[in-house]
Amino acid sequence: MQDGVTGAADAVRSRRTFSAIAARAGGANALPSGTLSPLLAMLQAKRVLAADLPLSAKSDSKNKRYRIADPYVRFWLAFLARAIPLIERGRGDLALARIERSWTTWRGRAVEPLIRESLLRLMPNDEWPETEAIGGWWNRQNNPEIDLVGPDREPVARQVHFVGSVKWLETQPFGRHEYDALVRGMLAVLGTAPGTPLVAVSRCGVADDLPLSAYWGPEDLVRAWQPR
Repeated sequence: MQDGVTGAADAVRSRRTFSAIAARAGGANALPSGTLSPLLAMLQAKRVLAADLPLSAKSDSKNKRYRIADPYVRFWLAFLARAIPLIERGRGDLALARIERSWTTWRGRAVEPLIRESLLRLMPNDEWPETEAIGGWWNRQNNPEIDLVGPDREPVARQVHFVGSVKWLETQPFGRHEYDALVRGMLAVLGTAPGTPLVAVSRCGVADDLPLSAYWGPEDLVRAWQPR
């Protein structure tokens, strides 16, 4: 049982849909649903895993995604578990080099749930007094994939108050390219309209003259966790 739990958790590290997790965890043959479902449920109950659904004005339970909820477990599975043999033979330098090569890509995905939770702690606010949920949206092809959706409720919204995008790089601000991609993809989210406000979260600011309704940076996200 322990091997099955570990295998399921490790499969979630690189695969997010139920069928892909079953294929990865099962090895040569996909893990049966009757075996995998209770394993995933156990890991969710222990808050090791979380399950997310696309958030819009339409229910979509078929596109559920799983992710490692615990940041320490996520980092362990991504980097440290594979690094143990290197460290044991005195090659911690190689382990560190692997982490540094993959860090930016890994961090970009890992930070998104924290950003959504931080924004949820900031809501409702004066600008969006009825925003009670923060999520994301995607379809089966992940095209488009919307990082931020701010509606009045979940799992099915009555109104979508804003949609947005996350860019978390040290030297590149949220720019015209990211803004245009957001404009192209936003209407795929049921409940949006051409006038739905657009927002951004960026580690190093936003480019000038972008018609964003709001922008949040690192200081705003940290403030969300401070006592009020």
